Amino acid sequence: MAQMDELRSSIESIDKQMADLFEQRMEISGQVAEYKKEHGLPILDKEREKVLIAKNTGYLKNKDFEVYYRDFIESILTISKNYQHKIVEGVKVAYSGIEGSFASISAERILPDAKRISYGSFSEAYCAVCEGECEFAVLPIENSYAGEVGSVTDLMFKGDLHVNGVYELGVSQCLLGIKDSNLESIKTVISHPQALDQCSEYLKRHGIKSISAENTAVAAKEISLKNDVTLGAIASKEAAKLYGLTILDYDINESAQNTTRFAVFSRKAVEMKNAPAPNAFILMFTVKNEAGSLADAIAIVGKYGFNMKVIRSRPSKNENWTYYFYTEVEGNPDTETGKEMLKELKTECDIVKIVGTYHPDAKI
Repeated sequence: MAQMDELRSSIESIDKQMADLFEQRMEISGQVAEYKKEHGLPILDKEREKVLIAKNTGYLKNKDFEVYYRDFIESILTISKNYQHKIVEGVKVAYSGIEGSFASISAERILPDAKRISYGSFSEAYCAVCEGECEFAVLPIENSYAGEVGSVTDLMFKGDLHVNGVYELGVSQCLLGIKDSNLESIKTVISHPQALDQCSEYLKRHGIKSISAENTAVAAKEISLKNDVTLGAIASKEAAKLYGLTILDYDINESAQNTTRFAVFSRKAVEMKNAPAPNAFILMFTVKNEAGSLADAIAIVGKYGFNMKVIRSRPSKNENWTYYFYTEVEGNPDTETGKEMLKELKTECDIVKIVGTYHPDAKI
């Protein structure tokens, strides 16, 4: 064991030297970014990368390590490019949808100084942060009328990103049409299935048919392009302004309390500006396939004085008829009591995961 301790000590010493050199390299990389920004040069230089990779792998004495060192250098170059992009372009936030969607509106309000980047799906926006393309992702996790957004919950469970806050956005659905249309001329509306569901009673009262779209902003853009007085869209007032449409009716969603909760994801915990201090956390866990195991897990959380405000089960998708649990818990998991609770919970659960912290009353 003494020999193993010596080997580990040697690795730790090398790691410290590498950390110092990494900081030096990133500082110089930042200076390169500033130069590129000032002179309008692109971040990516493929020919320069090829030269660097070939040159650096040439320094190796032991050629058995070449394939591994090549991966190492390529990783360093990717990290350097991501850092340079941040300096040149600023902080970027990913969202799913197009400009004018409620996700876009939420991203703009939560991170007003960030550059918004549109992605085609929740998973693409989530992965953009994992891969360093963006610093944040703003994704919906629940609607007060339609319920949880299961695909985002699954990303939380399987992924490694941290939730830095959960914000409520009041959703006001509007009926939009082209310039010469009116409520009587609209025969068919296009919108996201959830929006159609939220406004179903209104559509029935007016005898309007519905067609599903990818999201509300896509629907607004589509009717703007088709320029048909019989077509309407259900979307936000922001989408109406963006695509040159007329708002034919406001607040047509059945529930006046229609609200969507959006979570802010990043690769590490970040303190959000102008946000109330977190006093709740998202906890996910799986339980053993034994009688009473779920009750035991819940009892442990309650034993330490933590209150579960939300608990839901989701299929694990790893094996038929197995589930994981999503919970929202009042309190601070970083206290001594929180640490003790988690320690005991791990004795009863196969997986225990704190996804992030938030303030339950944060609104945008």
